Amino acid sequence: MRAASVILRAPVFGIATLMVAVLAATAAAGAQSLGRRIADAPDGKVRLEFAARPDVCGHGTFISRGRNSTMNWDSDRSADVEYSDDCSQSPVRLVFEKSGGQIQKIRTYVGGRWRAPVGTVTDLGKVSTREATDYLLGLASTSSTRSAREAIFPLTLADSVVVWPGLLRLARDQSRPNEIRTQSVFWLSQIAGEAITANLAALTGDAAIDRDVREQAVFALSQRPKDEGVPALIQIARSNRDPEIRKKALFWLGQSRDPRALALFEEILSRR
Repeated sequence: MRAASVILRAPVFGIATLMVAVLAATAAAGAQSLGRRIADAPDGKVRLEFAARPDVCGHGTFISRGRNSTMNWDSDRSADVEYSDDCSQSPVRLVFEKSGGQIQKIRTYVGGRWRAPVGTVTDLGKVSTREATDYLLGLASTSSTRSAREAIFPLTLADSVVVWPGLLRLARDQSRPNEIRTQSVFWLSQIAGEAITANLAALTGDAAIDRDVREQAVFALSQRPKDEGVPALIQIARSNRDPEIRKKALFWLGQSRDPRALALFEEILSRR
């Protein structure tokens, strides 16, 4: 791991002094958690990078995930990363904006090249995906700033780390704002396999969870492969106690054009 480097306007040090400082920073970085290193950084920008999942690549300000999912930022607006012609599989690049000692905003990139720093920039270099996801999940679970919501997306980009249990905990955490919980449900639907379909279905039936979160879970099920999502939606449409949730399930079943959905509609209408 590269030692943290803070880029500031500062007096010029002699080579010997500089070497001592670098060695001290390296030793300290090894002993500190990522959270402590970010907390110790001065206000300004803190940037780091970690390995991306193999199905993710980016040009810096343009991120592609799989064949159908893309996210785009205007490269002319990015003061952090330069656009690259090649869609690189790594790294994920994160920029945390600190003010008053707190993370106020997070920007996420994949690939590209760092721009030359302007102002106060603390560069933490490469970190492990486990360190990065643990920190981001902690931020999403505790922060009261917009960074809590912005921490969720980069969680899903990390290589070789299972993040869906943490997202599921966030989705169920009634102490967190609804926008964070609905974001968690959305990304659960994008990254999870069969194991999570049952958990999403369970969310829809938990009356203790706010309706907008349960509705997001219904939508998430509609995005699952039909062999998983359609049976779950049919069960919700048949038996969920909330009529609004049943209505949402029927709506998304209608969008599926699945023969099983049509059979359900026929059954319901024939009972009238």
